[in-house]
Amino acid sequence: MQGETIRIALDGMGGDFAPREVVRGAVKAAQQGEVLSAQAGEIILVGPEERLQAELAASEAASLPIQIYHTDQFIRDGESPAAGLRAKPQASVALCAQFTKEGQADAAVTMGHTGAAMIAAHWAFGPLPGVSRPVAGGDFLPLAPETVAFDLGANAGCKPEQFLQFAAVGVAYARCLLGITEPTVGLLSNGTEPGKGIPQTRAAYELLEKSEFNFVGYIEGWDLASGRVNVVLCDGFVGNILIKYSEGLGRALAGWLGKQLEGQLPAPQIEELTGGLREMMEIEKGLGGGPLLGVDGVMIVGHGRSRAPAVAKAIAQARRVVESGLIEELRAELAQVAQE
Repeated sequence: MQGETIRIALDGMGGDFAPREVVRGAVKAAQQGEVLSAQAGEIILVGPEERLQAELAASEAASLPIQIYHTDQFIRDGESPAAGLRAKPQASVALCAQFTKEGQADAAVTMGHTGAAMIAAHWAFGPLPGVSRPVAGGDFLPLAPETVAFDLGANAGCKPEQFLQFAAVGVAYARCLLGITEPTVGLLSNGTEPGKGIPQTRAAYELLEKSEFNFVGYIEGWDLASGRVNVVLCDGFVGNILIKYSEGLGRALAGWLGKQLEGQLPAPQIEELTGGLREMMEIEKGLGGGPLLGVDGVMIVGHGRSRAPAVAKAIAQARRVVESGLIEELRAELAQVAQE
């Protein structure tokens, strides 16, 4: 879809700072010509019309390609995603997925509850053949710009065969979005020897070793930032801990560095250095969010704490995923796994 109009269905009530930061992010994205193809793209804000319209008016967005689709229903923080979506079929995240399924939008974007996004995408799009559940992940750290990781939180307690699905997802992602022709694949463990790991990872190792993927074996935690492999595979329980540990470490290091530099550099320069360090360690800030993969459509899920710049980046990421043909590449990779 390179160069064509890209339409984004944006969950106006998703995230800790919705709707204000979501609307501001939509405005920012619409103002940036490179975000929406030839400035001809369209953002559909889904949520309570009165609240969204008030935020748009405050942002002076009258001339921008943004429209509102009204719904009073949305998933609140702490609400059970499955029960909430059953009780609220017109919830904003569900409508975003439905609009994408029906062709009214090319991609859905939410900063809301990941579980709700997973269920809404699964119900609307259905799974790709060969995928048991949606998969979360993508670019891991700016320190290793050619490394992606799967799963980063959508699946915990994974079965060994799911790691083959993660590998297919990661290889397709690395090819389409990073331009890597033959991505290498590594399995995260507590050592590099084949006999390491828990029963789950040892069984996954055997499956990957027999596969057609460019599998290099186990990797360890310190390999993540070195770029040793292009695709890192791990259980979602481990992946989610990795994300939060990296973000917490970045904030802690930034605070420590700021104190060390007090009195040695001007305050604005210190803030620039520490802010850059924090952002480098906050995985989703660089892209705003990542695609929920394994479903037959594009759903970008961002961090619940996202502010307007991250929302704008998530919209840009949605366009990038649509134009890359990632879903088609992923379908081909999964077909290959099914033949093995």
